[in-house]
Amino acid sequence: MVPNLPKPKRGFFPKAPLAEIVNCILYKLKTGVQWAYLPVKSLFAENVLTYQSVFYHFRKWCVKNIWQDCWIKLLSKNKSKLDLSSADLDGSHTSALRGGEEVAYQGRKKRKTTTSLYFTDRQGLPLAMSDPIAGNHNDLYHIEIYFDQITQTLEKADIAVKGLFMNADAGFDAQNFRKHCENKDIMANIAFNKRNGSDTDEIYFDELLYHQKDTIERTNAWLDSFRSLLNRFDTTVSSWKSFNDLAFMVIALRKFYNTKKFK
Repeated sequence: MVPNLPKPKRGFFPKAPLAEIVNCILYKLKTGVQWAYLPVKSLFAENVLTYQSVFYHFRKWCVKNIWQDCWIKLLSKNKSKLDLSSADLDGSHTSALRGGEEVAYQGRKKRKTTTSLYFTDRQGLPLAMSDPIAGNHNDLYHIEIYFDQITQTLEKADIAVKGLFMNADAGFDAQNFRKHCENKDIMANIAFNKRNGSDTDEIYFDELLYHQKDTIERTNAWLDSFRSLLNRFDTTVSSWKSFNDLAFMVIALRKFYNTKKFK
């Protein structure tokens, strides 16, 4: 990811190597430590930056959407290593302990949360996520808009969405969403929501393939291993999405280059 980080066009270059700055940010992602408690003396070899400087670089790259750009480039370069025989879509609620943008009280969690849609391949590798929305909305809230954000990420990485077979749970059982997927030539294998009470005889549903959707629960476990994602402390949407993009890259690099065995 470091080669894709932009170098300043004017002013002074960072006193420390970009790789060491990124390493500090990854330490924050994994441990969930507060920025003020970053062990910068241990993370920098020679020129030690303050935690404020590390945070400054992180936020600068967040605002410019650099982390997602890095993820898209990595995804495009390694798309042959993905298993797109089927894919999974799911929503995930995260406790937002400090409030912030797109946060609201969620009755089931009994606390303020934020929620996003996540899209994975058959291996459980996270490929894309939607913008977060306040936790008082369900998964079908403006589903066409947020699902388009996911498919646009895939298309930017030169991954064709046409012909994809996608599993989703009953929370996505809505006629407008099924039609939206059909217009994109995506085969939506969505479990039936009994509360809808609609006639399902003419709707295709493969129960055997649907049960493979459990791999996305493994994805959630991978993401929860990053303490900065387990609970949301970031008050801005850009920081929250950037930490997710960073986690996607770490998980993918381990998988693509076998640096750690995934089960």
